[in-house]
Amino acid sequence: MKYALVSDIHANLEAFTACLKVIEDERCDKIVCLGDIVGYGANPRECIKMVREYGMATIAGNHDFACIGKTNINYFNSYAKESTLWTRKVTTEEDKEFLNSLPLVDYHDDFTVVHGTLYSPELFDYIQTTYDAYLSLQLLENQVCFLGHSHVPITFFQGEMISYTLHPEITLEDGVRALVNIGSIGQPRDDNPRASFAIYDTEARKIKVHRVEYDVETAAEKIRKAGLPEPLAERLKYGR
Repeated sequence: MKYALVSDIHANLEAFTACLKVIEDERCDKIVCLGDIVGYGANPRECIKMVREYGMATIAGNHDFACIGKTNINYFNSYAKESTLWTRKVTTEEDKEFLNSLPLVDYHDDFTVVHGTLYSPELFDYIQTTYDAYLSLQLLENQVCFLGHSHVPITFFQGEMISYTLHPEITLEDGVRALVNIGSIGQPRDDNPRASFAIYDTEARKIKVHRVEYDVETAAEKIRKAGLPEPLAERLKYGR
Protein backbone atom coordinates (compact mmCIF):
# COMPACT_ATOMS: atom_id res chain seq x y z
CA MET A 1 0.00 0.00 0.00
CA LYS A 2 1.31 3.43 -0.93
CA TYR A 3 0.03 6.32 1.15
CA ALA A 4 0.54 9.99 0.30
CA LEU A 5 0.69 12.17 3.42
CA VAL A 6 -0.07 15.86 2.94
CA SER A 7 -0.20 18.64 5.54
CA ASP A 8 -0.40 22.38 6.01
CA ILE A 9 -1.86 23.14 2.60
CA HIS A 10 -2.81 26.58 3.88
CA ALA A 11 -5.13 27.50 1.03
CA ASN A 12 -2.24 27.44 -1.46
CA LEU A 13 -3.98 26.00 -4.51
CA GLU A 14 -0.93 26.20 -6.78
CA ALA A 15 1.25 24.19 -4.40
CA PHE A 16 -1.53 21.70 -3.67
CA THR A 17 -2.27 21.08 -7.34
CA ALA A 18 1.42 20.54 -8.12
CA CYS A 19 1.76 18.00 -5.31
CA LEU A 20 -1.39 16.13 -6.36
CA LYS A 21 0.09 15.74 -9.84
CA VAL A 22 3.15 14.03 -8.33
CA ILE A 23 0.94 11.87 -6.12
CA GLU A 24 -1.03 10.72 -9.16
CA ASP A 25 2.18 10.02 -11.08
CA GLU A 26 3.45 7.95 -8.15
CA ARG A 27 0.20 5.93 -8.21
CA CYS A 28 -0.52 6.26 -4.52
CA ASP A 29 -3.41 4.18 -3.21
CA LYS A 30 -4.69 6.64 -0.63
CA ILE A 31 -4.12 10.23 0.48
CA VAL A 32 -4.15 11.23 4.14
CA CYS A 33 -4.33 14.93 5.10
CA LEU A 34 -2.83 16.00 8.42
CA GLY A 35 -4.69 19.27 8.75
CA ASP A 36 -4.44 23.01 8.14
CA ILE A 37 -6.20 22.99 4.82
CA VAL A 38 -6.93 26.69 5.31
CA GLY A 39 -5.18 29.77 6.70
CA TYR A 40 -2.64 32.19 5.18
CA GLY A 41 -3.43 31.50 1.51
CA ALA A 42 -6.08 32.85 -0.85
CA ASN A 43 -7.92 29.67 -1.93
CA PRO A 44 -9.41 28.03 1.18
CA ARG A 45 -12.65 26.96 -0.49
CA GLU A 46 -10.92 25.43 -3.48
CA CYS A 47 -8.50 23.51 -1.29
CA ILE A 48 -11.29 22.18 0.93
CA LYS A 49 -13.13 21.09 -2.22
CA MET A 50 -10.09 19.21 -3.53
CA VAL A 51 -9.54 17.45 -0.21
CA ARG A 52 -13.13 16.26 -0.29
CA GLU A 53 -13.19 15.34 -3.97
CA TYR A 54 -10.08 13.17 -3.57
CA GLY A 55 -11.68 11.44 -0.59
CA MET A 56 -8.73 12.20 1.67
CA ALA A 57 -8.82 10.84 5.20
CA THR A 58 -8.39 14.13 7.04
CA ILE A 59 -7.67 15.35 10.56
CA ALA A 60 -7.91 18.88 11.94
CA GLY A 61 -5.17 21.47 12.20
CA ASN A 62 -5.21 24.57 14.36
CA HIS A 63 -6.10 26.85 11.44
CA ASP A 64 -9.00 24.59 10.45
CA PHE A 65 -10.38 24.84 13.98
CA ALA A 66 -9.61 28.57 14.12
CA CYS A 67 -11.79 29.06 11.05
CA ILE A 68 -14.78 27.66 12.95
CA GLY A 69 -13.99 29.25 16.32
CA LYS A 70 -12.72 26.08 18.01
CA THR A 71 -9.22 27.54 18.49
CA ASN A 72 -8.58 30.84 20.27
CA ILE A 73 -6.95 33.15 17.73
CA ASN A 74 -5.82 35.59 20.41
CA TYR A 75 -2.68 33.44 20.55
CA PHE A 76 -2.08 33.82 16.80
CA ASN A 77 0.34 36.39 15.44
CA SER A 78 -1.24 39.36 13.67
CA TYR A 79 -0.83 37.87 10.17
CA ALA A 80 -2.39 34.55 11.17
CA LYS A 81 -5.22 36.33 12.97
CA GLU A 82 -6.00 38.55 9.98
CA SER A 83 -5.95 35.62 7.57
CA THR A 84 -8.25 33.63 9.89
CA LEU A 85 -10.82 36.42 10.01
CA TRP A 86 -10.69 36.68 6.22
CA THR A 87 -11.04 32.90 5.83
CA ARG A 88 -14.12 32.89 8.07
CA LYS A 89 -15.74 35.42 5.74
CA VAL A 90 -15.06 33.62 2.46
CA THR A 91 -15.78 30.02 3.47
CA THR A 92 -19.33 28.66 3.37
CA GLU A 93 -21.37 26.94 6.07
CA GLU A 94 -20.77 23.66 4.24
CA ASP A 95 -17.00 24.28 4.36
CA LYS A 96 -17.22 24.99 8.08
CA GLU A 97 -19.33 21.90 8.75
CA PHE A 98 -16.67 19.79 7.08
CA LEU A 99 -13.88 21.36 9.15
CA ASN A 100 -15.94 20.87 12.29
CA SER A 101 -16.28 17.15 11.55
CA LEU A 102 -12.53 16.49 11.54
CA PRO A 103 -10.93 14.45 14.35
CA LEU A 104 -7.67 15.40 16.05
CA VAL A 105 -6.03 11.97 15.76
CA ASP A 106 -6.58 9.08 13.36
CA TYR A 107 -5.17 5.60 12.68
CA HIS A 108 -4.38 3.85 9.38
CA ASP A 109 -2.99 0.31 9.13
CA ASP A 110 0.29 0.51 11.05
CA PHE A 111 0.55 4.27 11.52
CA THR A 112 -0.99 7.17 13.43
CA VAL A 113 -1.57 10.75 12.26
CA VAL A 114 -1.84 13.95 14.29
CA HIS A 115 -1.33 17.60 13.43
CA GLY A 116 0.73 18.64 16.46
CA THR A 117 1.41 16.18 19.29
CA LEU A 118 -0.02 12.94 20.64
CA TYR A 119 0.20 14.07 24.26
CA SER A 120 -2.07 17.11 23.79
CA PRO A 121 -3.47 17.14 20.25
CA GLU A 122 -6.11 19.71 21.15
CA LEU A 123 -3.43 22.25 22.19
CA PHE A 124 -1.55 22.10 18.89
CA ASP A 125 1.88 22.19 20.51
CA TYR A 126 5.03 21.78 18.41
CA ILE A 127 7.50 18.91 18.33
CA GLN A 128 10.82 20.67 17.83
CA THR A 129 13.19 18.99 20.32
CA THR A 130 14.06 15.43 21.26
CA TYR A 131 12.21 15.91 24.56
CA ASP A 132 9.08 17.05 22.72
CA ALA A 133 9.42 13.94 20.56
CA TYR A 134 9.88 11.70 23.60
CA LEU A 135 6.56 12.84 25.09
CA SER A 136 4.65 11.78 21.99
CA LEU A 137 6.68 8.63 21.30
CA GLN A 138 5.68 7.32 24.74
CA LEU A 139 2.05 7.42 23.60
CA LEU A 140 2.57 5.98 20.13
CA GLU A 141 0.63 2.71 19.82
CA ASN A 142 2.26 1.57 16.58
CA GLN A 143 5.61 2.11 14.89
CA VAL A 144 5.22 5.45 13.14
CA CYS A 145 3.30 8.68 13.54
CA PHE A 146 3.07 11.32 10.80
CA LEU A 147 2.55 14.97 11.74
CA GLY A 148 2.88 18.52 10.46
CA HIS A 149 2.32 21.92 12.12
CA SER A 150 5.92 23.21 12.28
CA HIS A 151 6.23 23.32 8.45
CA VAL A 152 9.72 21.79 8.79
CA PRO A 153 10.31 18.18 7.65
CA ILE A 154 12.22 16.19 10.28
CA THR A 155 12.08 12.64 11.65
CA PHE A 156 12.63 11.64 15.28
CA PHE A 157 13.48 8.04 16.21
CA GLN A 158 13.22 6.19 19.49
CA GLY A 159 15.72 3.39 19.83
CA GLU A 160 18.03 3.24 22.83
CA MET A 161 17.82 7.03 22.82
CA ILE A 162 15.95 9.76 20.90
CA SER A 163 17.69 10.77 17.67
CA TYR A 164 16.63 12.68 14.57
CA THR A 165 17.42 13.13 10.89
CA LEU A 166 16.67 15.69 8.19
CA HIS A 167 17.25 13.12 5.45
CA PRO A 168 14.26 12.91 3.08
CA GLU A 169 14.32 9.10 2.79
CA ILE A 170 13.69 6.88 5.80
CA THR A 171 13.56 3.10 6.19
CA LEU A 172 11.65 1.87 9.22
CA GLU A 173 13.70 -0.61 11.23
CA ASP A 174 12.36 -3.27 13.57
CA GLY A 175 11.99 -2.09 17.14
CA VAL A 176 12.49 1.60 16.32
CA ARG A 177 9.51 3.93 16.53
CA ALA A 178 9.41 7.16 14.53
CA LEU A 179 7.72 10.56 14.41
CA VAL A 180 7.82 11.88 10.86
CA ASN A 181 7.09 15.55 10.24
CA ILE A 182 6.25 15.76 6.54
CA GLY A 183 6.63 19.53 6.24
CA SER A 184 4.17 21.89 4.57
CA ILE A 185 2.63 21.96 1.13
CA GLY A 186 1.47 25.54 1.21
CA GLN A 187 3.98 27.41 3.36
CA PRO A 188 7.36 25.68 3.90
CA ARG A 189 9.56 27.17 6.63
CA ASP A 190 12.88 25.38 6.21
CA ASP A 191 14.39 27.93 3.80
CA ASN A 192 13.24 25.78 0.89
CA PRO A 193 10.28 27.26 -1.01
CA ARG A 194 9.30 23.97 -2.66
CA ALA A 195 6.13 22.29 -1.40
CA SER A 196 6.69 19.30 0.89
CA PHE A 197 4.76 16.06 1.37
CA ALA A 198 5.58 12.37 1.98
CA ILE A 199 4.87 8.97 0.50
CA TYR A 200 4.87 5.88 2.72
CA ASP A 201 5.26 2.46 1.08
CA THR A 202 4.02 0.07 3.77
CA GLU A 203 5.32 -3.05 2.04
CA ALA A 204 8.86 -1.71 1.57
CA ARG A 205 8.62 0.15 4.92
CA LYS A 206 10.09 3.20 3.27
CA ILE A 207 9.11 6.85 3.64
CA LYS A 208 10.19 9.59 1.26
CA VAL A 209 9.65 13.32 1.69
CA HIS A 210 9.09 14.87 -1.74
CA ARG A 211 9.80 18.49 -2.62
CA VAL A 212 7.83 19.99 -5.49
CA GLU A 213 8.28 23.17 -7.51
CA TYR A 214 5.11 25.19 -8.05
CA ASP A 215 3.99 28.61 -9.31
CA VAL A 216 4.97 30.70 -6.29
CA GLU A 217 4.36 34.01 -8.04
CA THR A 218 0.72 33.22 -8.80
CA ALA A 219 0.06 32.02 -5.24
CA ALA A 220 1.69 35.18 -3.85
CA GLU A 221 -0.22 37.50 -6.18
CA LYS A 222 -3.52 35.91 -5.15
CA ILE A 223 -2.69 36.67 -1.51
CA ARG A 224 -2.07 40.30 -2.38
CA LYS A 225 -5.26 40.63 -4.43
CA ALA A 226 -7.26 39.18 -1.55
CA GLY A 227 -6.00 42.00 0.65
CA LEU A 228 -4.13 39.67 2.98
CA PRO A 229 -0.87 40.82 4.64
CA GLU A 230 2.04 41.25 2.22
CA PRO A 231 4.49 39.14 4.31
CA LEU A 232 2.26 36.10 3.72
CA ALA A 233 2.92 36.49 0.00
CA GLU A 234 6.59 37.43 0.25
CA ARG A 235 7.60 34.56 2.54
CA LEU A 236 6.54 31.97 -0.05
CA LYS A 237 9.51 32.95 -2.22
CA TYR A 238 11.99 32.09 0.52
CA GLY A 239 10.37 29.18 2.34
CA ARG A 240 10.26 31.00 5.70
